[in-house]
Amino acid sequence: MQQLKLVSADDKLEISLSGEIDAASSEDFYAEVTAIYANDPKDMVFDCTALEFIDSTTLGTFVKIYKNIVADGHKLTLVNVRPRIKKLFEICALDKLMEIM
Repeated sequence: MQQLKLVSADDKLEISLSGEIDAASSEDFYAEVTAIYANDPKDMVFDCTALEFIDSTTLGTFVKIYKNIVADGHKLTLVNVRPRIKKLFEICALDKLMEIM
């Protein structure tokens, strides 16, 4: 099960992720993030401290989110990414598009 929480919307949207985001939950994840962004478009930071698992569908979802945000001139960053999740982004060269820490 995935959990998404808007932590702050001051100078950027800070969203905390936890649990798992996979093919079964990626559409809900995308809808929630899109709704948050549509309400207050600005740079977005995902805190992945408690994110335990993602799959390839989720990678595609992050790319869709990235494209929407960048098209508006904003930036997407992922912070506190666990090594095994970061490796998925690196294998797909998504670390070249998004800032991943």
